Amino acid sequence: MNKQELLKIKKKALEEKIPIIMDDTLEVIEKYLKKDKPKRILEIGTAVGYSAICFTEFLAENGVIDTIERDEKRAREARENIKKAEVEEKINIYEGDAIEILPKLNEKYDVIFIDAAKGKYTFFLNEALRMVNKNGIIFADNILYKGYVLSDYNKHKQRTAVRNLREYIKETSENPNLETEILEVGDGLAVSKIL
Repeated sequence: MNKQELLKIKKKALEEKIPIIMDDTLEVIEKYLKKDKPKRILEIGTAVGYSAICFTEFLAENGVIDTIERDEKRAREARENIKKAEVEEKINIYEGDAIEILPKLNEKYDVIFIDAAKGKYTFFLNEALRMVNKNGIIFADNILYKGYVLSDYNKHKQRTAVRNLREYIKETSENPNLETEILEVGDGLAVSKIL
């Protein structure tokens, strides 16, 4: 991986206010990846490819990342970034809406990273549970959504997202096949281990 290019990609994304994974969130996920060396990772929400590029460093030999992005411009930029970072043989981008793409995927994954439309997290969770390997991990980023999820006050336009994120936390916490921890890193990270 070309680390110089990775730094440029990060800098540009931050300057353009494109939401990329926060450093402290990335650190937590990297600890798990380092320990388990996943063979297959699924990422829901590519943006400009930054997190997928970061994850390639911890893949098992011949490991692969499948990532889904619905925004055509971002998917194009992600492809360019992945090429610049010299990891194109490790990352496949599916372009389109995850709601349509996920039900068609029949792979099994060691790690699934959810970082897309907050209002769809429960849908993503159900698909993830279908595809995650035993002893796998599902990460959901931005689960606390600027603190709204834990507070009583919610602006009207955030209501659906907040309701769905709360539902996600409830479902992962009550599922007997999962061990879930909610970490206050970045904008909140849910870590669900498959038992």
